[in-house]
Amino acid sequence: MRELILLRHAHAESAGYGQHDLDRALSRQGLAEAEAAGYWLKSHGLLPDRVLCSHARRTRETLEQVLQVTGFVEQRQEPRIYEATPGTLMDVADEHRECGRLMLVGHNPGLEQLVALLSSGQSGDFRGMPAAGLVVLHIPADADFEPGIARLEHFWWP
Repeated sequence: MRELILLRHAHAESAGYGQHDLDRALSRQGLAEAEAAGYWLKSHGLLPDRVLCSHARRTRETLEQVLQVTGFVEQRQEPRIYEATPGTLMDVADEHRECGRLMLVGHNPGLEQLVALLSSGQSGDFRGMPAAGLVVLHIPADADFEPGIARLEHFWWP
């Protein structure tokens, strides 16, 4: 069995005048939410083997706060996660299928649609994923990423 952990970035500041969306920083609330996500992961023994993180500032800052709590793990920036469709996210995750526990740090609507697609087989069957929300999916070790293949094990948010 493999585990896929999906973490949506925590609350971010609104973009300032002329500021690119990629450069939005976490708010104070977001910093606290990301720290809480780290404590939840640590308390459940769900430390990933590898983390793939969108290159947006708010996702990188979310991951930094989480890792201050959980400790260092292998991490890579993955630009394809930003504004990704569920199909792109499945492709990204599938490229790291050797990882027993992989975490993606990204954005909605892609993450919440991916959860729905993998767990129910329908990408339109999502209910939302709050800021700093975490989802843990169990996937058979030798299975390809495809609709309905995963079992939703945990859904948590601060």
